[in-house]
Amino acid sequence: MSALDVQVAERLAVVRDRIQRAGGTDVTVLPVTKTFGIDACWAAVHAGCTAVGENYAQEVVGKFAALEHSFGVHFIGQLQTNKVRLLAPIVTVYETVDRQSLIRELAHRVPGAAVLVQVAALAEPGKGGCLLDDAPALVAAAQEAGLSVRGLMTVGPTTGGPEAARAGFRAVRQLLDRLGLAVCSMGMTDDLEVAVQEGSTQVRVGSALFGQRPPARALVR
Repeated sequence: MSALDVQVAERLAVVRDRIQRAGGTDVTVLPVTKTFGIDACWAAVHAGCTAVGENYAQEVVGKFAALEHSFGVHFIGQLQTNKVRLLAPIVTVYETVDRQSLIRELAHRVPGAAVLVQVAALAEPGKGGCLLDDAPALVAAAQEAGLSVRGLMTVGPTTGGPEAARAGFRAVRQLLDRLGLAVCSMGMTDDLEVAVQEGSTQVRVGSALFGQRPPARALVR
């Protein structure tokens, strides 16, 4: 077991303790490994995680295309339709489906793909996601296209602290329940307690597990 394995396992235990203290009983931790090398991915898996989250298409291809791995790769960044063909052999869940053109491309390139519909609960500029009121129609369109819609995903606001995310998280969870979906992916390192209190079933955690990120062009190997 490497020093990184030990460090990530210890930090993951802290994250799970935070989840438990917030009232979470069945919450998945998705390690966000963007800009970290494959050693960080394996450390998370060795600690008990079954998938990792990645934000950049080229980085996904660079890390995983030639690698035999037993864990899932979730794409959690804003996704351009022209990148789907590159990701199709690698990604197991697309968490940022937010428009009809992306649904059509996924249905064409990855029939039956597992997806989450991303909702911009607070409509913050510069972030992906469909409006809350538009999400039911997008879920229906994805299902009609043959995609496996597992649930909804949202990102908390950049400013205002954790409490600023509460109303949006609550609205997304309420919508998830109305639609009869299972996965509610919301909450990150700084706001995971609020997300868990509002019904998150998956938190996306990076810095709490791996520390400060290296620059995108200087990946840890």
